Amino acid sequence: MENPLASYWWILVLILCIALYKFIFRFLLGMVIVPEDKIGLVTKKFVLFGKNRELPDGRIIATLGEAGFQARTLAPGLYFWKWVWQYSISMESFTIIPEGKIGLVLSKDGAEIPSGNILAHRVECDNFQDAEKFLQNGGQRGRQSNYITAGSYRINTLLFQISITSMVRIQESMVGIVTTLDGLPIEAGQIAGKVIEGHNNFQDFGTFIKNGGNKGLQPQVILAGSYNLNPWAVQVEEIPMSEIPIGYVGVVISYIGQEGKDLTGIDFKHGNIVEKGYKGVWLEPLGPGKYPINTYTMKLELVPTTNLVLNWATARSEAHNLDKNLSTITVRSKDGFPFNLDVAQIIHVPSNEAPKVIARFGNMVNLVSQVLEPTIGNYFRNSAQDSDVIAFLTTRKERQESAKAHIKKVLDEYNVNAVDTLIGDIVPPETLMKTLTDRKIAEEQKVTYETQKKAQETRQGMEKETAIADMQKDIVKAQQSVEIAERTANATVKKAEGDASSVKLAVSAEAESTKMRAHAEAESTRARAQAESEAIKLKASAQAEQISLTGNAEASKILAVGKSTAEAYELAVKALGGDNFTRYKITEELSKGNIKLIPDVLIGGNGANGNAVEGILGLKLMEMIDPGKLEQQKKK
Repeated sequence: MENPLASYWWILVLILCIALYKFIFRFLLGMVIVPEDKIGLVTKKFVLFGKNRELPDGRIIATLGEAGFQARTLAPGLYFWKWVWQYSISMESFTIIPEGKIGLVLSKDGAEIPSGNILAHRVECDNFQDAEKFLQNGGQRGRQSNYITAGSYRINTLLFQISITSMVRIQESMVGIVTTLDGLPIEAGQIAGKVIEGHNNFQDFGTFIKNGGNKGLQPQVILAGSYNLNPWAVQVEEIPMSEIPIGYVGVVISYIGQEGKDLTGIDFKHGNIVEKGYKGVWLEPLGPGKYPINTYTMKLELVPTTNLVLNWATARSEAHNLDKNLSTITVRSKDGFPFNLDVAQIIHVPSNEAPKVIARFGNMVNLVSQVLEPTIGNYFRNSAQDSDVIAFLTTRKERQESAKAHIKKVLDEYNVNAVDTLIGDIVPPETLMKTLTDRKIAEEQKVTYETQKKAQETRQGMEKETAIADMQKDIVKAQQSVEIAERTANATVKKAEGDASSVKLAVSAEAESTKMRAHAEAESTRARAQAESEAIKLKASAQAEQISLTGNAEASKILAVGKSTAEAYELAVKALGGDNFTRYKITEELSKGNIKLIPDVLIGGNGANGNAVEGILGLKLMEMIDPGKLEQQKKK
């Protein structure tokens, strides 16, 4: 029967070989195999003989074969004579620095760092992969100024301790302000170190130290990007870039640099204006744009170069906010009334004069508070005290022009152009304003009343003319009536002239009498028409004048009647004779009283020689006494 273990003989051979390897290769030959992804760290347990048996005091890493941790490491490969009783070999993985990271190195052994320094100086040692070279070349114990970047390194971790940290990233439109933690002290009178070249934006800090870089705030800045900066050596503060908007210039005030020559001359005694790069106010301002200004070593003062409006008005401010502390000006007039007024001042600072303005005042806010505010406020206060409130209001334009000239003269001395001075709202005292308002209302009412009066007068004249025009119809009708009466009288006269010759004289007398009566009636009608016309006119003007005209009309009527009566009498006298007319009138008057003076007798002449006139008188007398009997007598 076959032994079941015979088929596994090779396993026994393998186990034997391993045991022999451990014994033969490791113990007898001291063979060590270091894998390709490892590094062998060697510790020597003892030294039997020789002068370098023990490490010097203060050292922990052996470079000359002393007992202890060895500086030299075993790279991947095969090594002999590393007997287990004398050497201890530990396998360590490579040190890997990822992308975007850096490795900070802390040395556990080396020379002492000089007093005053906090970082070890740079030593060529193949990125700290050659620990023996590091120590032999004077490498110092502690934090190293150099670092290792992304990659894989065979680092002796018995000597070096690696800390991984991120790279420094500066964003777009940002700037990095650098402060170094090691270097020479800053010179007296300076707040930042001097400019050092060749250190590649502080990434080669060893070169920075070697070239005499100062510890502390640095004048140089770093721009947007990623940087391998040792945080043990460099601290970075990220701030926005300085922006100068359109319509402004930036005046640079440098706090660092050498003292420069003043370029303003002896007439300007308000500060030094120097060339670029020197300490002081730079002569040439910066135009609109973005600038990587180190705000710890320089100051950028924005100065508007467009027209700038400043308002002395409560609760009203421009976008620049330079007038945010200005308020309505309160003044007192000569007559003791306080009142408020708003003022707007337009100024302009030329770009080439901006450095002088900043050198004199420090900033635009000081220009407003130290010059414009007291100048404008005091001018209007003094101006108001020279007049009363009413005069101030009425002479506003003149005072504005005067203020403009005065303020322009003052600002010219401060390198500022005064474009215009404008007086806004003027708010007099409420009581005085009410008085002025009442007065103005009274004046306007007076004008209104005068206008109304003229309108009434015009209306009265129009109504008077209208009344006269309306009366023209009546006047024409009256005139036509007069003409008709005259023509009727004329017709009657002509008819009377055609009667029989026997009664020619009687008819003629009667015609004349009728004519006279017609004429009198015509005159009376005309007078009445005229009187009525005048009365209507006078009614439109005044009642008193109407009465007067009515009286005149009556008088004219009486006069016309008397005149016509006189003319009739005169004609009768001429026709009848003086005595006969007298007897006629007596008889007429007696007949009015119905007095019967004679009997009813036949009137006749004295025979053949009787007077015809006497017959006519007899007939007339009978007609007056009893017209009926006269008619009967005629029939007989």
